[in-house]
Amino acid sequence: MFVDSHCHLTLLDLSPYAGALDGAIQAAKAAGVNQMMSISVELDDHVALSKIAAQYPEIGYSVGVHPCENPEMMQRATVEKLVELAQSDKVWAIGETGLDYFHSCEFIEQQKACFIRHIHASQQLHKPLVVHTRNAKHDTIDILKAEHATHGILHCFTEDWDTARAALDLGFYISFSGIISFKNAQDLRDVAKQVPLDRLLIETDSPYLAPVPYRGKANEPKYVPFVAQTLATIFDTTVEDIAAITTANFECITRSNKV
Repeated sequence: MFVDSHCHLTLLDLSPYAGALDGAIQAAKAAGVNQMMSISVELDDHVALSKIAAQYPEIGYSVGVHPCENPEMMQRATVEKLVELAQSDKVWAIGETGLDYFHSCEFIEQQKACFIRHIHASQQLHKPLVVHTRNAKHDTIDILKAEHATHGILHCFTEDWDTARAALDLGFYISFSGIISFKNAQDLRDVAKQVPLDRLLIETDSPYLAPVPYRGKANEPKYVPFVAQTLATIFDTTVEDIAAITTANFECITRSNKV
């Protein structure tokens, strides 16, 4: 059975399911996906996500603000507000947060300050931090080190081995998305092969980044087994082994938050 450790259920293309989220969830379950963590990109996402998580035992969610959101939204994400919104046991993580200098390079200082507040909320709540980093690997690691962050996930990992090793040394898990299955991603596959199996996670980041053979199409949680298949090839093992390993890892990092 698989875990999709990072998806955006409120952003999925539900047209194949007559607009009903239940159709996408049932399709994921039919594909063997027995847990999903739906990730917030802005504070108000918790309203819809809390309702979804209350309806489905297999779904948890995060609370946080994506670094590509506007500075006003980032400013609202105080430590106190994040802690307030994350009291439910169905909130399995804080984020996604982090740094993105590709899409939002004009708001770097605001991103850094918001990132640090998310780290402090994560530490206060003892819930893992979900980290997004793009074109900002050095600052991301420097802030994690400076703030003594030790409990979290570098999601949709696309960086080099030095970045992965630095995150692993801090105690973080490394999560791979469908990107790892892309034809031009051999360097990333080489990095993945060096990640200890007990720190490995899989995700879709749906509705984005659908894995091969669905690249270019709308992504959804039911496709996470294809990410596992690529990792099984990399590690010369079975899909079932990758499913079991990544599920155990996800349980380990989120266990204290679950009912």
